[in-house]
Amino acid sequence: MDKRPSDVIVAGISQTPVGEFWDQSIRQLGIEAILDARKDAGGLVPEVLYVGNLLAVSASRQANLGTLLAENAGLRGIEGVTVEAADASGGAALRLAYLAVRSGAVNTAMALGVEKFTDVIGGASEAMLAHMLDADYEAAEGLTPVGLAALLFKRYLLEYEVDRDALAGFPETAHDNASVNPNAMFKYPMRPGVYQQAIVSEDFTLYDVAPYADGAAAVLLTREDCLPVGWDQPRVRLIGSSLVTDTLSIHDRHHPLEWDAARLSVERACRAAGIMPRDVDFFEVHDATTLHTVLSLEAAGFASQGQGWMLGKPETIGLGGQIPITTFGGLKARGNPIGAAGIYQAVEATLQLRGQAGTNQVQGAKLGLIQCLGGMASTAAVHVLAADNG
Repeated sequence: MDKRPSDVIVAGISQTPVGEFWDQSIRQLGIEAILDARKDAGGLVPEVLYVGNLLAVSASRQANLGTLLAENAGLRGIEGVTVEAADASGGAALRLAYLAVRSGAVNTAMALGVEKFTDVIGGASEAMLAHMLDADYEAAEGLTPVGLAALLFKRYLLEYEVDRDALAGFPETAHDNASVNPNAMFKYPMRPGVYQQAIVSEDFTLYDVAPYADGAAAVLLTREDCLPVGWDQPRVRLIGSSLVTDTLSIHDRHHPLEWDAARLSVERACRAAGIMPRDVDFFEVHDATTLHTVLSLEAAGFASQGQGWMLGKPETIGLGGQIPITTFGGLKARGNPIGAAGIYQAVEATLQLRGQAGTNQVQGAKLGLIQCLGGMASTAAVHVLAADNG
């Protein structure tokens, strides 16, 4: 691929609120996001629709979402497929949309993320989520994504001699930012001292785990010469992208707390964008758990191995900090729509770079880095977005 500046423009974005929507179907959520993104893009019509989703077949008993949603959103006849990469599905869908436009194969592409977690409740939902792990060697032994993260979290605390209370700043920051996000699931700050309560496992509390939820978000990509007449949004370009895989099972890695795919995905996306990770003005991490946040910050080079926990301070990761994260609440407080999480990140990053983030605005934001992870970073998708200064 050549070295010219990327001409992939974010023409339209949309997001539904994140929450538990018992009276809405996956079809309704997806259609709403598609139509709103097209409206934001001045009516632009996507030639291809990539749908990031994890649970629809199991939870909603619905496959072939690409066709279902294209038809019902008035886009019958376009190319449409479902993309699955565990909870990195949204990031993978965005990667495919980017490549389609960047290559010139199409002029317009939409990446949609949609999830309807509440179509199944109770123990069945945990069994479905375990599908993202190795079925033979992890899920068969009773592990779940949260259970495995809790085991790794305990090892992190022991190996690096960390007081778990020192990590409270990560969920506290997420909740502070979500408290002013109208689309967030939890619109309230954490009470002082509450981090130590509501134990999930020996070292994990409810405040270390993002709540699974329903939601849909969409991003419509195009090129400069394909923007509709009259489109007047501030230009945001997608200038770097990567997707990297690691082993599916943690026990096959050289070190369970070194997430190579998370590291390589940042390196490759930033190299493609011609920047260094520390050049960015904010980093939307995949904070499915506190462990994910800490290891992602280390993998991206913002902290050395075993020292990511030290970044959990307002002056470091808050909206006015050195490296703002979870600027709209992240998965932890905005809510985790699983297969749609990566698209929500892209929407929120675009709002930051357009200067349309309201109370959640990172002042002067020009470069944003977003990363979503499948499972324990078995898959990592990263994108670099930039405000167009021209």
